Order: sequence, then structure tokens, then C-alpha cells
Amino acid sequence: MAEEKVMNKQVLLKDYVTGHPKEEDMVLTSSTIHLKLPQGSTAVLVKNLYLSCDPYMSLRMARPLVQSYAEAFVPGKVIVGYGVSKVVDSGHPDFKAGDLVWGITGWEEYSLITTPERLKKIKYTDVPLSYYTGILGMPGLTAYVGFYEICCPKKGETVYVSAASGAVGQLVGQFAKLMGCYVVGSAGSQEKIDLLKNKLGFDDAFNYKEEQDLTAALKRCFPTGIDIYFENVGGAMLDAVLLNMREHGRIAVCGLISQYNKTQRDPVHNLFCLISKRILMQGFLEPDHKHKYPQFEEQVIQYIRDGKVTYVEDVAEGLENAPSALIGLFSGKNIGKQVVLIAHE
Repeated sequence: MAEEKVMNKQVLLKDYVTGHPKEEDMVLTSSTIHLKLPQGSTAVLVKNLYLSCDPYMSLRMARPLVQSYAEAFVPGKVIVGYGVSKVVDSGHPDFKAGDLVWGITGWEEYSLITTPERLKKIKYTDVPLSYYTGILGMPGLTAYVGFYEICCPKKGETVYVSAASGAVGQLVGQFAKLMGCYVVGSAGSQEKIDLLKNKLGFDDAFNYKEEQDLTAALKRCFPTGIDIYFENVGGAMLDAVLLNMREHGRIAVCGLISQYNKTQRDPVHNLFCLISKRILMQGFLEPDHKHKYPQFEEQVIQYIRDGKVTYVEDVAEGLENAPSALIGLFSGKNIGKQVVLIAHE
């Protein structure tokens, strides 16, 4: 009997991107794939269930740069990113058919994972599997490490979160509230502001697109200043925040989405505040803190079960809609964590 082969829809990068990526920079195509691994293989073959759309992926679409922390995608090859998958066949002793896993996979229906040691088995199935692209995955650990480890929060402190309704920001705000902090977030639509205040429990929120003066907006929300800033945006927002920070404030630099893929990045004028206010400002990357994952997972799964945190997702259905879902991140189209549903378990 011939080995079973199936069609495998895939999303490829057409060519390196200059400026912000567009849908036409990605190509939907298909190939065939064997559903049985050859004898002796140590790889894992997975069926992809959910794909994660994350802002850093735009950096990987650009021509490789020395200062980039993310390895560039290869034109003509399948785009890769975080996802949730089900093992179809395995030559690796740690995985067997039927296992649910999360980690780096291809933007395709089936993926051959040649470095399966980077996959994590899904431990808890009493929550939506898609959570492992977000609250229980890379964005969740990013929020956890950035807030608790980098920002070193104390009860009663003031916390500001930019891009607050996104995959990471919504969690930082809720972690801060659980610490007893005063929390304000910013986002780009009234719907997102309502979400922050009415569902996610932020003390206040503002639409940065409607503010003529960001410095004044922050002064209005934080009359005595900001102790902690969780940075997702950069540019003019960072400049305004520096003027409103309190002495000995902390800034965790998670992302700079306003600056991604710009050929000329915006200047920051108020860095002297780092000295005059003795501010600690630190960039960080989630992969450097993978060892924290077990304690993070145990704490956050309990928060979820106890109803102490809420996680909002924006789910697009079908691999063919993955490019538009990803591009939507850069215009603020998504509300919550952007996920693409490829197949049901």
C-alpha cells in the first residue's frame, strides 16, 4: 500500500519587505506531504490547529539587519511562527501520535518539525487550546517576566501600559491590578478603551489617536507620575512617558511596534529623564527566560481557573485569512490576541 500523501496549504513569503508588510507580500500555495515519517527519522510531523500572529514577525520579513534580534524569513519559503498543533507521527521518543503541543511551526496545514526538542507538550486541556498561542504561550510569559521580573512592582504603584488591549498588554494590566496597583492603558479605538475599563479591569484608559498632546494625556491620568511603564509602542509615546515618570521609575521595553519596518525611525528626545529621575529602562526577550515557564504556567493557570484573569482573542478562520490577520496588527484592526484557526482537533 502506498504511503498516504495529502495536500498541504502553505503561506510563503514572496520577497523581502520594505516598510510595513502587505497581504500581497505573502503567497498562498500548496504542496503534498507524507503523513508517515521515514524509518529512522527523529522528526515530528504535526497537524497545525492554531497559528499566532505576532508583531515581531514583520521584522523577520525585512532584509536581514545586523541589529535585528529575529532571524529573517527566507523568500519563497514557508513563514514560521508560534502555533498549537497535534502530533500525527513521531520519530522522537518524547512525542507520540495524538499529543497536543505548542511552539514554533509553519504557516501551513501540516509541518515537519526537525527540532522537536523546542516543542512543549500541552499540559492543561481544560482551557481553550488557543490559549497556548497567548496567555499560556510566548505572550503570556513575556507579560509575566516583563512585569514581575523587570518592573519589580509594589502594591499601590502607578502603572501605564501602551498597546494595552493586545496579546501582552491586556495581561500586564491584569497582573498589575492583582498586585494592587493603579493601572491605565492606551489603545486606538473606543471599543478597545471600553474593553480595558469594563472587561479587563483597568482603572482608566485613553485613545491615543484622539489625544492632541500625549504628555498632557498622561499627566491627566497620572497627576503624581508613573512608577512603571510597560513599553509596547516607542516613538512619541515613549518621549511623553519619560516626562511623566516618577523618580526611580522602571520601564520594561517589550516592543516598539510604531517603529517596526521604518526606514527612518523616530527620534526620542527626553532620554535625559533617565538620569535626572534615576529611571531604570531595560529591554528583554522572552526566550532568555524560558526557565521561568513552569512557575509561570502554574500561577497563570490558577488565575484562569479562579477567574482572576480574562483573556480576549480575535480569531480569524482559515489559513487563507492568515496574511490579512497578521497585517491587521499594524493598523490596530485586532481586538485582543490575534489567532488564526486552521483546524479543529
